[in-house]
Amino acid sequence: MPELARTRPRDTGPAPVAVLVEGASDAGVVRLLCETRGLTESVATYQVRDMGGVTNVGHHLRALHSESDRDTGDGVRVLGLYDAPEERFVVRALRREGYDVGDARDLAGLGFVVCDRDLEDELIRALGPERVETVLSELGELERFRAFQRQPQWRGRDRVEQLRRFAGTASGRKLVLARRLAEELTPATTPAALTALVDAIESAAAPR
Repeated sequence: MPELARTRPRDTGPAPVAVLVEGASDAGVVRLLCETRGLTESVATYQVRDMGGVTNVGHHLRALHSESDRDTGDGVRVLGLYDAPEERFVVRALRREGYDVGDARDLAGLGFVVCDRDLEDELIRALGPERVETVLSELGELERFRAFQRQPQWRGRDRVEQLRRFAGTASGRKLVLARRLAEELTPATTPAALTALVDAIESAAAPR
């Protein structure tokens, strides 16, 4: 596996960690879960980077290489969160940067964690539709969701699918809802992908 930069000397604290995530809702959830672990985001510990879409992963990897090249003492450990349907973009970008990556097992070894479908699906399934609807009610969105359910193309569909699609039907809703759902998680209900990512951040950012 190629190094992104030289290793920081042991007596200068932890090497910084860059966490690449697809969008703003992913970034908000990861930050919240890190905060619950007592992890403080900073240039000396870790930084969550919203890539603005998974197709930008190569650009962000190259930028991290460039930033590392300009710094003679600090190293950058790259972790990531991606959706299973978008795996090919992550694999392709890492290969172009010189990583020996074949499939999802190799990605996991590099600290790139996969959601089965996407983050919203993970959160909805973790909490269950009833709890998600309670959160929608608290946010003043439940009646809008009921109207969405009555639309011909969504009437009678699986409620998890309805909730997942509804989350993305208005500007800003996905970010607000994802973070609010994350606030409802407990260690027992946190999706395995998110637990694995926060574990990796905590380990990589720990003082050496």
